[in-house]
Parts: sequence; structure tokens; C-alpha cells
Amino acid sequence: MSIIRNFLLEFGKYILLMKDVFKKPQNMHIFKRQILHEMDALGVKSIVIVCIISLFVGAAVVIQMKLNLDSPIYPSWIYGFASRKALVLEFAPTVISLILAGKCASTIASEIGSQRISEQIDAMEIMGINTANYLILPKIFACFIFFPLLIILSIFIGLIGGGIGGYFNGLTIFHYIEGIRLDFGVYDIVYAIAKAALNALIISSIACYRGYTMKGGSVEIGIQSTKAVVQSSIAIIVLNLFMTNLFF
Repeated sequence: MSIIRNFLLEFGKYILLMKDVFKKPQNMHIFKRQILHEMDALGVKSIVIVCIISLFVGAAVVIQMKLNLDSPIYPSWIYGFASRKALVLEFAPTVISLILAGKCASTIASEIGSQRISEQIDAMEIMGINTANYLILPKIFACFIFFPLLIILSIFIGLIGGGIGGYFNGLTIFHYIEGIRLDFGVYDIVYAIAKAALNALIISSIACYRGYTMKGGSVEIGIQSTKAVVQSSIAIIVLNLFMTNLFF
């Protein structure tokens, strides 16, 4: 019962914080400038790791299918078709979101947490600034805008990696591309983007909550950063299950 009580208490505090966050910014010029800064810090600087992971995982997916489905009963286009489905529906929006949760959630929580324990947030509140809106909303907007772009990039790089992996294991590029193009529907891409956008809200809001409500000293920064990563990852997995049942 204590676990449920603590969960409901934390969830209530989270909702109340988000109520203060989603208000009209006091200065739109500064708000837009902060969004660009956060997009660079959280999005642009994540491009390299997203590309590397997508390239090698895409290649590994096709190689595994080539080794396990190497039978005359399967058409040659099955590898491109199956890899596209796996990358678009699950790997890119879910696994890459988990990677981004590990990278961005810890960064956000530690940054805001450092401002909290160094009393910078208290100083801004004394000056009459809505610190929840000023510090958190730009990060949420930046993640909401840029994470779907990272997911699209991940799909593209993953398919390229799959083509490279298949080519070095006897799969022709023509048959691979034929499978990718077969029965392609925009619905799958829309689903991936929608899932990525919701994952972005989860990652950024939970990380901001953990940092903003932090209490204690420097040791607490590591603890709350870990909680931000774990809780956002669990929320992403649960959301993935509900969205898969809902949309399919």
C-alpha cells in the first residue's frame, strides 16, 4: 500500500508542476531563443549516437533474418519488407527513445537539479519569474519538436544499414529495396512520429520534474538523474504496449 500511496503522491505533484509549466511564457522572444538552445543541446548533439546505433542495428536485423529465413519458400523481398516494419514500428520510435531517455533525461535532471541545490531557482522566484515555465517548457517543446526528426533519421539510417548488412550476406540491393517499397503505407510513419512525440513529452517532463523537485546536496543529483532515466524508460515501455494495442 505504501508503494501505491507514494506513486499517487508523486503523480499528484507531477500534475501540479505541469499545470504551472504549460502557461503562456512571460517573454516570447526569450522563450524562442531558449527553445533553439535546447534543441541544439538535446537534439542536435544526439544525432551522432542515433545514427551509429541505427546503422549497426539495422544491419544486424537484416543479417539475422538472412541467416534464419534463408529458405527457398521465402521470397527475396521478405528481408527488406520485414526490416522496414521492424525499424518503423518498433525499433526507431521505441528503442531510440530509450536511448534518448538515457542521454537526455539524465542531462535535464542534473541541469535543473544543480540549479535547484545552488538556489538559482529560488533567486529567480524572488524576482517574480515563473521558474517552472521558464526552465521546463523550452525543454519540453524542444524535445517534442526534435525527437520525431531524430526518429525519421533513425529509420532512414537503419534501412541503409540493413541494405549494407544484406549486401555483404548475399542479398541484392534490388530485392532489398523492392521489399522496402512493397505495401508501404503512410500510416506506419504517422504512427512512429506520434509515438516519438509522446515519448518526447514523457522523457522531458519526467526528467524536469525529478530535477525541479530535487532536495538535498550534490549526491542527490545522481540519484534523481537515475530515477529520471528509469521512470521515463518504464513509462515509454508501458506507453508502447498501449499504443500498439490501440492502433493495431
